[in-house]
Amino acid sequence: MALTANAESMPGKGVEVTPIFPTIAEERFRGEIAIAGLEALGYEVEEPKETEYATMMLALSYGDADFSVHMWDILHNDFYENSGGDRTMVKAGDVIPGVLQGYLIDKKTAEAHNITKLTDLQKPEIAKLFDADGDGKADLTGCNPGWGCELVIDHQIKAYDLGDTVTHNQGSYFALMADTITRYKEGKSILYYTWVPQWIAGVLVEDKDVVWLEVPHTSLPDGNNDVNTSFQGKNLGFAVDQVKSVLNKEFAEENPAATKLLSLVQITASDESAQNLKMQNGEKSMKDIKRHAQEWIAANQDKFDGWIAEARAAAK
Repeated sequence: MALTANAESMPGKGVEVTPIFPTIAEERFRGEIAIAGLEALGYEVEEPKETEYATMMLALSYGDADFSVHMWDILHNDFYENSGGDRTMVKAGDVIPGVLQGYLIDKKTAEAHNITKLTDLQKPEIAKLFDADGDGKADLTGCNPGWGCELVIDHQIKAYDLGDTVTHNQGSYFALMADTITRYKEGKSILYYTWVPQWIAGVLVEDKDVVWLEVPHTSLPDGNNDVNTSFQGKNLGFAVDQVKSVLNKEFAEENPAATKLLSLVQITASDESAQNLKMQNGEKSMKDIKRHAQEWIAANQDKFDGWIAEARAAAK
């Protein structure tokens, strides 16, 4: 009887699980919460593999990894479909609902020059306000190759006729953003792409320091322009998205407790932004991130315990 009870409370006992996450340290927090849940179910969680999003989907499809909590449902859909889609993988739940992306400028410049739309940057005199390197074109702090957002930005620069006036600066996003924040603190005009949740929203605060720019109409690289791209009445140009848990299909079918847990794990965008700000303020070691996850669990213990209970019940 005791053995049966133990099997029910630890349905993952003896099963090794391989997570796969992006290389972005700011996205590890949610992964550590998921890992803690799996460990509470008895699973032996291996050190996560780290790679770019397209490769992540291939690894999950081929069974080289078992799960991730990092798929942006719409932004990464092509990566998902091209790797096998629902034939080889399972989307289990919304880890972070309501995630945003878009373009922002500092509020002072926006109000001084009545800039509300990305297409205002078609005007050379407006673009020149955001020129950081002296070439007369606006410098847009953009998106790393391999993240998916860079494809949207490059497409939109063409679609909105900004090729002559805007430069999409790419490299190490957070290093580029550190320079952008420094320029803002020096009183200079800034133009950048970002997403929420993450720490930048806590440093450059919407409607206090910066404002979102609208696009004139939705234009996305895959041509699926019917998705919702509006937030608080503004068309931000990017789909309002959700971050999903995604699992290798065979693993999901063999491990109903893990699948159930990963369908339930959910944090708010503001929770992750707040944790990211702690990292930006110096608490950025892996030890710190794991502690942040444990602190989140302690603050949300009833919710976490509920996930574990439902996952155990799914294994019966």
